Amino acid sequence: MSSIYDFNAKKSNGSEQSLADFKGKVLLIVNTASKCGFTPQYAELQELYERWHKQGLEILAFPCDQFAHQEPGSDEEIQQFCQMNYGLTFPVYAKIDVNGKSAHPLYQYLRSQKKKLLGSSIKWNFTKFLVDEEGRVVQRYEPTVSPKNIGPRIQELLEKNA
Repeated sequence: MSSIYDFNAKKSNGSEQSLADFKGKVLLIVNTASKCGFTPQYAELQELYERWHKQGLEILAFPCDQFAHQEPGSDEEIQQFCQMNYGLTFPVYAKIDVNGKSAHPLYQYLRSQKKKLLGSSIKWNFTKFLVDEEGRVVQRYEPTVSPKNIGPRIQELLEKNA
C-alpha cells in the first residue's frame, strides 16, 4: 500500500468504507477509548470538526482496547457513549487494534510513515495523525497534545487548498 487512500475501514454498522472517499480532504485520524484520561479530547475533536469540516476537515476515530482495557464496549455501546456524552458528528469506526500482529493495515501504514524516536508503536489512546489533502501523513501527535493545539496546523493545510 502506497497511500492512505488504498485502505478501507469498517464502520460501526459493519459496512466497509474506502478511505479514497476522503481524497482532497485534510484528515485527523485518532485511536480513541471511552474510559481513558484523555477521553475528554472527544469534545475538542468535535470543536475542530465543527469549525473546519465545511472547509475540508474530516476526523476519523478508531476505538481501540489495547491500552489498559479502556475501550471494553461493543461497537454499538461505543457509538452510544460518543453520542450521549459528546454529541460526535464525525465518524467513529468499528473497534480495531493499532499495534501488534492484529493491527489494522491502516495503522500499520500510519505508524510506518511517522515513526517516533523509540519506534513506531502507538503508546496510548488518542495518538493523532494529520494527513494532508493528497493523502500524505504530515504529522504525528502524542496523546498529551491537545486537539486544539493542532488547530493552527489544520488551518494552514486547509488554507493551502483554498
